[in-house]
Amino acid sequence: MAFSTKTLALVTMLGAFAAPAFAQTAATPWELKPDTGYAYDKEGKTFSYKMGTSNAGELLKGAKKVPKGTLFFIGQNGQLYMRSGTYLEGDGKFKFGSNQ
Repeated sequence: MAFSTKTLALVTMLGAFAAPAFAQTAATPWELKPDTGYAYDKEGKTFSYKMGTSNAGELLKGAKKVPKGTLFFIGQNGQLYMRSGTYLEGDGKFKFGSNQ
């Protein structure tokens, strides 16, 4: 079973957005684990898989790097989205945060 790097990144972002709350001033980095694949399946479920190196070449076929500056989020409809572009204000606060 092969997963693209883009899929891995999407699932990882999904996990980050599933956190209890977003604090504008307390953003935390993701902790992706080596040799672990992350998947967002057709039903919208997320999974992680222990990976090996025997078929790494096949895994990389068709995989694409996720551009730096990409934001992933779940819309009100439950769909996973990604957006390239600015997501921080000039002062470093999250541009799309709550109004509190």
